[in-house]
Amino acid sequence: MDKLLTKAKFITTHTPRSSVVPVFRQTFVPRNAVISAVLTITARGIYEARINGTRVGKFLFAPGWTSYKTRLQVQTYDVTKMIEQEVCIDILLGSGWHYGHIQLEKFAVICDPCVIAELNVVYEDGTSECIVTDESWMYSKTPILFSDYYDGEIYDANVTYGDWKPVVITDGKREALIEQEGEIVTAIEELPAINYFITPKGERVIDFGQEVTGFVCFRTVGEIGSRISIDHAEILDKDGNFYNENYRSAKSNITYITDGDTEKWYHPVFSFQGFRYIRLTEYPSKDVYVGDFRAVVVHSDIKRTGWFSCSDPLVNRLYENVIWGQRGNFLDIPTDCPQRNERLGWTGDAEVFCRTAAYNYDVERFFAKWLRDLEADQAESGAIASVVPNMLWDPDGAFAWGDAATVCPWEIYRAYGDPKILARQFNSMMKWVNYVYNKGNGPEAWGGGNQYGDWLSLDAEEGSCYGATSHQLLATAFLSYACDLLIKAGRVLGRDMAVYEARRREVGETFVQHFVDENGWLTSDTQTAYVCALRFGLAPDVPRYAAHLAELIKNNGNKLKTGFIGTAFIMEALSENGYADVAYSLLLQKEFPSWLYSVRKGATTIWEHWDGLKPDGSVWSKDMNSFNHYAYGAVASFMYGTICGIQPDEEHPGYANIKIAPIPDARLDWAHAMLDTRHGTVISGWEKCEGGYRISVTVPDGATADVTVGDKTEHVAGGTYEYFLNA
Repeated sequence: MDKLLTKAKFITTHTPRSSVVPVFRQTFVPRNAVISAVLTITARGIYEARINGTRVGKFLFAPGWTSYKTRLQVQTYDVTKMIEQEVCIDILLGSGWHYGHIQLEKFAVICDPCVIAELNVVYEDGTSECIVTDESWMYSKTPILFSDYYDGEIYDANVTYGDWKPVVITDGKREALIEQEGEIVTAIEELPAINYFITPKGERVIDFGQEVTGFVCFRTVGEIGSRISIDHAEILDKDGNFYNENYRSAKSNITYITDGDTEKWYHPVFSFQGFRYIRLTEYPSKDVYVGDFRAVVVHSDIKRTGWFSCSDPLVNRLYENVIWGQRGNFLDIPTDCPQRNERLGWTGDAEVFCRTAAYNYDVERFFAKWLRDLEADQAESGAIASVVPNMLWDPDGAFAWGDAATVCPWEIYRAYGDPKILARQFNSMMKWVNYVYNKGNGPEAWGGGNQYGDWLSLDAEEGSCYGATSHQLLATAFLSYACDLLIKAGRVLGRDMAVYEARRREVGETFVQHFVDENGWLTSDTQTAYVCALRFGLAPDVPRYAAHLAELIKNNGNKLKTGFIGTAFIMEALSENGYADVAYSLLLQKEFPSWLYSVRKGATTIWEHWDGLKPDGSVWSKDMNSFNHYAYGAVASFMYGTICGIQPDEEHPGYANIKIAPIPDARLDWAHAMLDTRHGTVISGWEKCEGGYRISVTVPDGATADVTVGDKTEHVAGGTYEYFLNA
């Protein structure tokens, strides 16, 4: 790769970490007719480039979030059509992920916020010119008086550029520059406000009907100096009042100071929020029109690839909640939530949701970029931080969370079929497995250190976030699983995996020795323990364990008692072992705790807690209670992979050969799924009919499929096929 931005210098201001957003400016006059103009640019912080007042590109919050110590993405824009007889280049610089509140202040500012750019111009006469950031640039204040991801933005429309000062040259760590790897973040769509009302407390509130990640765009009103101040929230409390205490210290406020122009539309430039409702804390008009407010949906520009629907409208709403949860949290990195003072790349959430993510959207490039950051932040010991990019600096690494190092590369390979992801991540995968295995001799060491266990499990003790399943049992199970995935990856790459095959056998034997009692049962009698034993190939008696898992669920009223770990794998553990009917019972359960409980409570995304809102309408907690947390949305893989039966063949990944084995259930009248793959569109659906079910399958040309209906499997080429399954 050629070195990037070799001619330019990093520039900053005299007060580089000010909350005021500066603008950097350079002007020039093209000396001939222009046939090509390319802007190459990046920043420590987030930037917006403008040429003659017009925004360059549609990348919001560029250059994105990476492991800034070693990786800073550089963007390139073709701006030929923007070049006029006189050219004014402006670059605004916000705090973003680099030096804002999100950096926890005490940790991660690598260097001063700064910008570096080159505009390469080629003229019709064959000559060229390169305008670079250097000492000749000037900077000024802007109308953006404050900007921060957590706290929001203050914009004074009465402030104009002026009092220009020469820039300061600084060290922006040029060695970290890399080409753009991830998908860009952009505005995807706009949602109109659907309702305006006065709460019982007398506050003015607007409802957009759907929780989104992005920002509000509104028409400005009021005389010069009037203030429009907006707060954001996900929910209303049980009395119907605006509630945002769960945002914790994130102020999430947008304030606009008007200049008297009522024909403008404004939205934040360098801040985003997670919200469904807004409160007009200050608004200079007694009249409020919903048509003056829009919610702009922002996320990584990933392509939708999967669709599911069925005869149950509650299940369909749940599925839509999964989609919105992914959209709201796939903003450059896979975040846990988009609203409170967190919004971090939690590895555990990404690990449990990765398979579902790859059904819903094309996330190959999205995860490839994030996994490079995971590797960049991986400790020399092999430990993986619990968040990537690493903001928490936890030294130990946690099972299930750190296992994103092995799970995510394999799931991306499984879905898209390109072994390059395995080749790039293999050393990281191996280092993680070695790290956990070498922590000590056995489960006590493997499960030691900073662990989350079956996080937020319903079998936890009162007031605890840690589930009842033994951390040592889970750590051993996940080490076994990590070995399995590493071995699979090694075999794809033609590696000798004998050492890890032996290690896998050892870990499996250790699991039985330590966690299976004299009667053959697990020492942790929890749903999650049996889920992991079945899902990770550790059950000494699979039929007995599967029956017991089903019994645990039925004895609990056909309800879950699982957290982040157990929930992610429970549906497959049941359906792969003859208990798809029990999995359906979990899916269709309407009472707390269940997926449909939140739907009946009005959820439009996936909740962090099963009881984020309790049955009486009260809030579970204000400290850790996100209403847009996608992890439990992993249930959608059951909709695609079991209800409609669409799965990739790991021997022929990327859906080159497709496993299609739908499992209908009489409690639904029909179900239908469609998936765009690298080989074309796969369709599988069924409907009840007299005596059974009609099943229809479409296999794309150029692919093959193994279609299983009942106990019969047929290998087919591209085409559409009809089957009948007896009830």
